[in-house]
Amino acid sequence: MTRSTFLPPSSADGCGLRWEYEVEVPELNTSVFIIPGQRIKNRQDKVVILNKVAEEMIELVRPRHPEWVFTYKGHPLRTMNTTAWKAARTKVNLEHVRIRDLRHTFGRRLRAAGVSFEDRQDLLGHKSGRVTTHYSMPEVRSLIAAANAV
Repeated sequence: MTRSTFLPPSSADGCGLRWEYEVEVPELNTSVFIIPGQRIKNRQDKVVILNKVAEEMIELVRPRHPEWVFTYKGHPLRTMNTTAWKAARTKVNLEHVRIRDLRHTFGRRLRAAGVSFEDRQDLLGHKSGRVTTHYSMPEVRSLIAAANAV
């Protein structure tokens, strides 16, 4: 395990996430997703840590498709910036919110919750500490606790 993030890029925004990437961590009664480096911009495997809310969402979609985690009408999502995303933003009067803003918010909330710089860096999947500061392999237990702090 080399890097981590809350939500995976084409797998960073959840698109292209496959069930085969899921790895059980029985001693913690949970699982993580390990996205192969060839699917990631920096070419390093990425460990995706889910907080309790994300785990609940994953369990809701588990029965929908045997291969892909996130689908629409039986097909894997290819992009997040869809008509549905735009309509949802309009419905809640947040037209200005971009998908990338969700990642920034997660980073800021991790920092506000007192999560260490190293854990924030791993949860956000940053290779460079400078990028982590802008947004705001350790033990999985620590990262799960950090993700759940939000």
